[in-house]
Amino acid sequence: MSSAPVDSSAGVWQARYVWVTVGAVALIFLAAMQSLAVTTVMPIVSADLDGDSLYAVAFAGTLATSVIGMVAVGAWCDRGGVLAPLTTAVVLFVIGLVIAGLAPSMEWLVAGRLVQGLGTGGQTVALYVVVARVYPTELHGRVFAAFSAAWVVPSLIGPFLAGAVTEFLHWRWVFLGVAALTVAAFILVVLRLHGLPLHTDDPASGRVVPRLACAVAVAAGALALSLAGELGSYAWVVVAASVAVIAVASRPLLPRGTLRAMRGLPSVVLMRGLIAGSLFGAEIYVPYLLIDHYGFSPTWAGLGLTTAAIAWAAAADVQGRYGDRMGNARITVIGTILLVSATAIAGVTAALGLHPAVLIAGWSLAGAGMGLMYPRLTVLTLAYSTPQNQGFNSSALSISDSVGAATAIAAMGLVFTALAGTDAGFPAVFAIAAGLAALAVVPGLRMGHAHESTARPS
Repeated sequence: MSSAPVDSSAGVWQARYVWVTVGAVALIFLAAMQSLAVTTVMPIVSADLDGDSLYAVAFAGTLATSVIGMVAVGAWCDRGGVLAPLTTAVVLFVIGLVIAGLAPSMEWLVAGRLVQGLGTGGQTVALYVVVARVYPTELHGRVFAAFSAAWVVPSLIGPFLAGAVTEFLHWRWVFLGVAALTVAAFILVVLRLHGLPLHTDDPASGRVVPRLACAVAVAAGALALSLAGELGSYAWVVVAASVAVIAVASRPLLPRGTLRAMRGLPSVVLMRGLIAGSLFGAEIYVPYLLIDHYGFSPTWAGLGLTTAAIAWAAAADVQGRYGDRMGNARITVIGTILLVSATAIAGVTAALGLHPAVLIAGWSLAGAGMGLMYPRLTVLTLAYSTPQNQGFNSSALSISDSVGAATAIAAMGLVFTALAGTDAGFPAVFAIAAGLAALAVVPGLRMGHAHESTARPS
């Protein structure tokens, strides 16, 4: 299919690609919408199901199991076609949403979120492989631009829309509605992919089981860390063991030297994990704080995330235009200062009971900082990669995202639960987020420039 002449004026929307493009973009859009929506409505879900102690697990668990999905589906695609792994991932995603949407208790909701995570991670990887095998190289940039737009739009409307659905219908429709729409989007993709030559001409032959075992160990470590607060006097033993397991098991999934902040790609990947942990760990407590302390409705609580999304999009545009002129070091310093400032403002607002407008305005700084740093790290990863390790390096960046966020969310949840009933819970989690953002400066100043070496990453 990719060898056929390409109509450059129509691009990814020409007849032969249009339904694959529409379906794939819709799947990305719905996954993004669901992810952002859950952040907004989870305080209501937690209260409805009496599940405050599992609040963080509902987020960390999904991110943890997504690592398993990424590794499993990536290996499956490398060894054959893409249709079967994509189908499996979408089915798991939908099943997880249905379980969560019908959950009679918080335990069932967490179980659904774990299944959903397997599908989320696998679906993303499978769709990237679809792009590589269906579209000609000259159209890849346009497809990924469409994928990026599919994330930006939900970040602008998702939190507000999810709040409205929860307020005027029920929070269960945030899960069940996305499940139904995902099935429709998948049908568009699968009907067009069926019968196409999607198998690789050079299937991978490396060992999969060790990497998959490491992914399972990372997920188990993150889950154990999330649940440590329920274990009483044994909690800190579980915490220490979980952190050790995550550190050891993640090493084969990341470029050599990542945990030591080795100069080059390892520092790029490490920085991505640290800022993901800072932002996504703190972000789930922003609507929680607005609803719990300030009496916001779910609809208006989503506003705090929407302003950050607008700032993210604006800063990403600035980075795209002037990133090379600004340089990696300057972007690192500015981006981390913005992220530290945002989390510090959130902590001070929670501690002193400042006006919620301070929190909402301050949180937009977090979006601006991430908008500068996130796309820059992706560009650097691709620049450091060769055709032989593009897949590994790209998956390593995604895995660092998920592991960093899952670990941070689990740790923050443990602290928040331990401080339940006091006024210190929210300030404490925002303080942890600020610390992670500040720590990101270390690898950020060691990222180097891709022209220094193409061999260093792996």
